[in-house]
Amino acid sequence: MRKRKPKLRITPPDPRYGDELVTQFVNNLMWQGKKTIAFEIFYNAMDIMKEKSEQDELAIFKKALNNAMPQVEVRSRRIGGATFQIPTEIRAKRKVSIGMKWLISFARKRSGKGMAEKLAAELLAASKGEGAAVKRKEDTHRMA
Repeated sequence: MRKRKPKLRITPPDPRYGDELVTQFVNNLMWQGKKTIAFEIFYNAMDIMKEKSEQDELAIFKKALNNAMPQVEVRSRRIGGATFQIPTEIRAKRKVSIGMKWLISFARKRSGKGMAEKLAAELLAASKGEGAAVKRKEDTHRMA
């Protein structure tokens, strides 16, 4: 260990669901510090999901996140002049944040009208075990 561990920041729970995961997701979703807009997009996406699936939207969100979280990843490691890809386990916090980043980035790349609709579509797909974020997870696992 070279440096000391940074202090863990506490994320306050979000206003609608009272969940810290939601706040973390919204913080990842946010662009240029526009948190109100990010929350608006997220809640609109949740409403769209509720209309489409008739289930608890928070449960869908959690399931989607679980399906997109990788368990292992490959790290490059130099051994005697050759670089090897070595599979390593991922810490719990990193799993969550990688899963969130994948869901958001693939939602942005989706075709559709408005970020809320794209995000809702990606979350619904991920909760069913399909969609680009889940595919990325499976590719990562395959490499490892």
